[in-house]
Formats: sequence, structure tokens, C-alpha cells
Amino acid sequence: MDTVYMIIGIVVILLLLLVIYKLFSAGSDKASEMMKRLADTISESNGELRHEVGRSVHESVKDLGEMIGSNQKLSQDAQTARIDDMSRSVSAQLKTLENRFATLEQTNEQKLEAMRTTMTGQLTSIREDNNKKLESIQKTVDEKLESKMNESFKLVSERLEQVYKGLGEMQTVAASVGDLKKVLSNVKTRGTLGEIQLGAILSEILSPEQYETNALIDPKSKARVEFAVKLPGGDDGSTVLLPIDSKFPGDRFAALQDAYESGVQDEITAARKQLYDSVKKCAKDIHDKYIAPPYSTNFAIMFLPFEGLYAEVVSSGLVEQLRRDHSVSITGPSTMAALLNSLQMGFRTLAIQKRSNEVWALLGSVKAEFGKFEKVLTTAQKQLRDADSNLEALIGTRTREINRKLKDVEALPETEQPALTDDD
Repeated sequence: MDTVYMIIGIVVILLLLLVIYKLFSAGSDKASEMMKRLADTISESNGELRHEVGRSVHESVKDLGEMIGSNQKLSQDAQTARIDDMSRSVSAQLKTLENRFATLEQTNEQKLEAMRTTMTGQLTSIREDNNKKLESIQKTVDEKLESKMNESFKLVSERLEQVYKGLGEMQTVAASVGDLKKVLSNVKTRGTLGEIQLGAILSEILSPEQYETNALIDPKSKARVEFAVKLPGGDDGSTVLLPIDSKFPGDRFAALQDAYESGVQDEITAARKQLYDSVKKCAKDIHDKYIAPPYSTNFAIMFLPFEGLYAEVVSSGLVEQLRRDHSVSITGPSTMAALLNSLQMGFRTLAIQKRSNEVWALLGSVKAEFGKFEKVLTTAQKQLRDADSNLEALIGTRTREINRKLKDVEALPETEQPALTDDD
């Protein structure tokens, strides 16, 4: 409807424009008049047109409202029907879904119950199996543990027994060490210890007739040396004594060891000097008492009973000094054994030299007897040769003669031959 009005309005406007154009072409007065008329006409037409348009619009709006209301009602009814259908469909679906959920829940409960029953049975079986295995393992572990414990207790008992035994031995050693300490702490017993050790070395290497104990060197003196080795003095069979005396400055040596442990150089130097002075004094004492040529050798031996003490004296350079100043040689346990072995070899060489004349005399007698034996043997050999010749002549001549005599004798059959010898 609006479109029709718009088309009518446009046509009217075009016509007005055409009329205006003709009027302008005819003249201005007429044009003005025509314009005025036209304006009035347009005003009137415009009013009518506006009224008509408004009425048409009102009718159109009314019709449209009625149409929309009708359509809305129809749509509402249709929508309500669709909603009802949808509600019924949803209700049916919900009911179906609820039934399905109920069925599924029941099925799940049944399955869960079956699974619960199965799991319970399996867990019970596993628990029983584990209990059996645990009992077996516990039994095995208990047996092994008991065995290990028994072995451990046995081992501990043996170790404790060894410890007790070791403690007993340690107590014995401690007692021995205490006794040794008492011995070493006393000057007289220290000297006795060195004397016993020296005597043991001498008795092991030399024979009793090769040395003397508590020997008197000089008949004019009452000093007796602990030991003296008998050395050959000349062709008349006389002997010369080699004095050997043991010395043990234990206090000085112990003080030096304590100084070494402290590490203080001044204390070490002081203790070392005191030890060296004590050794020099002992060497001078041996020289003054026991070296008395021609009854003894022109030197003597001082025996130090411990290798540590001997090594300390040797490292100090005192050996050459004591030999030069006091004619005393220093020996320890090992060097004393070597010295005595050397003396033993000298004794053997001397014995061989003494018996050499007897050996030569014996060899001379053997040579003379051997000459006589050669003569007797030659005579016996000649007699044997003569006897052999006589025997050969007897056997050859007589045998040939007997065979010649028996040549013409007829031989008897084997069955008639008499036995020349008895088989019995």
C-alpha cells in the first residue's frame, strides 16, 4: 500500500514539474499565477494525501497488528503444542533413561557383587598362600638364624676363650716384663743378664775346654774376668787368654730412648753424651783389669747384650776410638757369634797343623808296608803262574794218553752202559 502511494506521489510531482516547465515557457505572469494555483493545489493535495496516507497507514498498522496477533496466537498455539509434544517426548525419554539407569545400576551392582565375591576369594587365597609362604620363610629364617646364632655364639665362645687365653698369656708376659724390668732396674742383675747371655753364646759355639768362666788373668792380680777364650800361645802348648766381659749401661740407654721419644734435641744430645761416657768408662775398666800380656792377649772384648745398644755405639764412631785408646773391641750378640765362629775355625786349623806330623809319619809307614805288600803280591803271582803251567801240562798230557788207551775199546749200547755215578 505504501508503495502505491509513493508511486502516485512521484507521478504527481512529475506532472507538476511538467506543468511548471510549460508555464515558464508561456510567461511569467501566468507562471506565477499557475504556481500559486499549483501551490494551493499541492497544499490541498498534500493535506488530502497526508490524511489519506495516515489513514492508510493506520489501517495498515491495524491490519498488520491483527495479522501479527493472529499469527502470534497461531504460533503460540503451535509452540505450545510443540512444547507439549516435546515435554511428552522428553518425559518418555527420561522414563526410558531412568529405566535404563535402573537396569544398568542393577547390572552394575550384580557385576560389582560378583567382582567383590571373586576378589574376596582371590584375596583370601592370596592371604592364605602368603601366610603359608611367610610361615615357610619364617621357619627357614628361624633355622638359619638359629644356625647362625649357634655358629656366632660358638665363634664368640672360641674368641672369648682365645681372649682369656691371650689375657692369661699377657698376664704372664706382663709378669715376665715386670720381672725383666726389676732385673734391668738393678745394676747387679743387669750385669748378670748380660753374663748369662754371653755364656749362652759361648756354650753354643765353643766347647767347654776352649774357654774359661770367671778366669784369673794375671796371677799377681785378684781381678777375674767373666769369660776368657783359650788361644794357643806357642810350640810348648801354653795358652793365652782372650778376656771377654759383658757391660750394660741400661740407665743411660733408657734415658737416651726417652729423649728420642720426647724429640727434644738438647735432651737427646745430653743423654747420648752420658751413654758414650759410660761406655768409655767401661772400656777403660776392662783395659786396666783384664789386659795383662803375656797372660792375655793385648786386646779384650766388651760384649753389649742388646743390638739396639750396640747399634747406637757403632753409629757414634766409638768402636775405633775404644780400640785405639783402650785396646777394647765392641761386639753385640750377632757380632759375638761371628767372632766366635772365626775363632772356632782357627782352632780347627791349629789342630790340623798339630796333627800334620803324625799324618806324615802314618803316610810313611803306609808307604813302607805297601812296598812289602807289592813284593809278597809279586811272589804270589809268580807261584800262581807256575801252578797254572803244571796244571796245564798235567791236564793236556795225561788226557791225551788216556784217550789213546781207550781208543780201541768198543762202546756199549746205551741200555747196557753201567752208571758211573749214583743218581741217588
